[in-house]
Amino acid sequence: MNWKYLCDTSDIASNSLKLVDVDGIRIVVANYGEGFRAMPPICPHMEEPLEESGVIASCVLTCTKHLWAWDLRNLDLIGETEKPLKTYDLKQEGNRLYALIEQELEYDFDEEAEDDDDFFAKA
Repeated sequence: MNWKYLCDTSDIASNSLKLVDVDGIRIVVANYGEGFRAMPPICPHMEEPLEESGVIASCVLTCTKHLWAWDLRNLDLIGETEKPLKTYDLKQEGNRLYALIEQELEYDFDEEAEDDDDFFAKA
């Protein structure tokens, strides 16, 4: 087990996301007001970068591209969301955040899934 330093709690404003790089692994750290989560940097739906499209309000992370959402307190899926978020175990020591990184967390994407831009280009 290998705990790796991510950032200080003061580096992430409440209800925001911060992209960090830990030994070549990109991780998004979320401050949802009641705590922190560390996860892969993309939405599990269609590989949308969460640091660009992720919004946090009332402890809920929403990807604004297709409105998939998760309650960051318990990781429940909200609404039409179909896939769970993968998260790294996280610990806080003082104001420093650490993630347990045994390997990079990745999502499986359907290679044949058509992205919205391709769909609308055909119309």
